[in-house]
Amino acid sequence: MADLLKSSGAMAGATLASRVLGMVREMCYARFMGDGLVAGAFVLAFMIPNLFRRLLGEGALMAAFIPVFKEQEKTAGEAAMWRTTNALMSGLVVVLAAVVGVGLLGITAALEWGEWSKQTTLMLELLRWVFPYVFLICLAAVAMGILNSRGHFFLPALGALIFNVVMIGAVLWLAPSYGTELKDRVFALAVGVLVAGVAQLLYQLPALWREGFRPEWISPWADDSVRKIMSRLGPGVIGVAAFQINVLATYCIGFFVGGHVVASYGYAVRLLELPQGLFAVSMATFMLPTLAGLAAEKKYGDFRARIDEAARHLLFLNLPAAVLLFVMAEPIVQLLFQYGAFDEAATQRAAWALKCLAPALPGYSLVLILVRAFYALGEVRTPVKISIACLVLNLVLALALVFQFKDGLQQGAFGIANTISSTLNAVLLWRALRRREELAPMALPGLRRQLPVMMGLAMLAGWVAWGVGRGYLDLGGDGGNGAAVSSRLLAVFGPLFSAGIFYWAVSGLAGVDSAKAILGIFRRKRPE
Repeated sequence: MADLLKSSGAMAGATLASRVLGMVREMCYARFMGDGLVAGAFVLAFMIPNLFRRLLGEGALMAAFIPVFKEQEKTAGEAAMWRTTNALMSGLVVVLAAVVGVGLLGITAALEWGEWSKQTTLMLELLRWVFPYVFLICLAAVAMGILNSRGHFFLPALGALIFNVVMIGAVLWLAPSYGTELKDRVFALAVGVLVAGVAQLLYQLPALWREGFRPEWISPWADDSVRKIMSRLGPGVIGVAAFQINVLATYCIGFFVGGHVVASYGYAVRLLELPQGLFAVSMATFMLPTLAGLAAEKKYGDFRARIDEAARHLLFLNLPAAVLLFVMAEPIVQLLFQYGAFDEAATQRAAWALKCLAPALPGYSLVLILVRAFYALGEVRTPVKISIACLVLNLVLALALVFQFKDGLQQGAFGIANTISSTLNAVLLWRALRRREELAPMALPGLRRQLPVMMGLAMLAGWVAWGVGRGYLDLGGDGGNGAAVSSRLLAVFGPLFSAGIFYWAVSGLAGVDSAKAILGIFRRKRPE
């Protein structure tokens, strides 16, 4: 059990550094532009390149490529493996260049001949600047996936640090030179996006070179391995495209429903992504090549055991994280964001969005693991079908709920819709995985035995955090508007630390394997 935690933990360490710096970046954003229309325009404009990044640079493409990459590594040798890599990269360069060219032409045409509101015009102008990021970040994401497949997790994960550093610099040092009005200064962030994309791509190349990769043009159109990847990619692309279109549609609804909806919900998403990225994404990234290797060797008993371990560890960490994000939403938002242009009203809006979104964390986390299990088996159609059904449900729920909330609360509709759809997605994936003949019996005995205990202790940890927080306020503590940073720190970390110690200690006493396994890693690291 400990080797899974140590391997994914190395990447989690890099991810933690990236996510913490990413939160500093979001703090800079909040202080710089608050949660108004300019912030919403930038969030929506930057989301569109991310759609293509997840469509072409990671997600479905990596899920189709990595099993073929690992199979060739084990059966055909490194020469064939790198040939396939070059063929794939060659085709991707052509496709990305076409996407960027067509995209820029379309955006320019829309600006020249369309009649738009000021906020939509600003969003399109920002989009024209950031759209070439698609080309850069897709290639960087593929490079990161290749390095992950070769057993490198820590250094590739640090690549995200580069983006955060560049964007923080764009806010602090570049933006003041772009004028005095926020609608002009926000273009400094668009320039920062392009600079960060170049840096992220260049950062991956030395490690790839050391592994033996030598860039070479190989026609992808006649390569058998590329055709095999493409045959698996089709259904995966549909699923990822459906997800990204769903996210984009949700944000577009928010963009036109209220001036604060997109940015408020975006800040809540960033807070949810901290534990999700630290625990779920790190472990899922490690799991795909690991499970793909086990599937290639037909070691299905080990395959089942890995899924059981990963699900237990993930829920052990993310169940209390979800509860604490819900209970501590307002003081967390106050501590991180309530400065400069981000006022007390903005805090209330973002905290409400976080309360509605926090329960989605366990579902999102399990989906990441279960989808990787299907991909490792070379099966992409089943998770795609389930994903599309849940995404349709999510969009319907968002549309149905958003008009039921008053002004300033509409962002909560998106959080509730995501919570329901992500939980259902995890349940349906699990039921489908159990029906896989090669995995029978797929019972996950460890998870089934310990899940009720972890759920109960997570709820008790939330109660501890709430009680400590109320006690702090009753003693005269203040984490609200005008409070010193030290007071806000106490209002957040006092309850969180108390709840965390309670949860860990009682989990260990209750015999939860994950608590013991993680503690065992730290004990082994102590000097003799």
